[in-house]
Amino acid sequence: MKVKVRGGTVNHGDPPLCSSCRYALVVKGARLGDEIVKCNVLGSQAHLRFPVTSCSAYENRAQPTLWQMEEIAWVLRSSPRGKKVGFVEARKLGDDERHVLEE
Repeated sequence: MKVKVRGGTVNHGDPPLCSSCRYALVVKGARLGDEIVKCNVLGSQAHLRFPVTSCSAYENRAQPTLWQMEEIAWVLRSSPRGKKVGFVEARKLGDDERHVLEE
């Protein structure tokens, strides 16, 4: 019987979470050990001195936020009077015409 333990031993081959996190500022130098990591969630003066493998505030910067997705979305507008029908860019809609999703 094979048992998998979650949150057990860290896999040291994985890259640190901060390198792909939306809230991290990562500065790398020419040498392998030259790296400064600043976390904006922890505060303006929070410099991390170790590679982070788990974080409760991690957000992948490669994935757009809900606000960004709403800005690029196309909305199908329909009117009962038949005047305005068709696709419209969400950013061109007025505040009274938008339905904002809760995060």
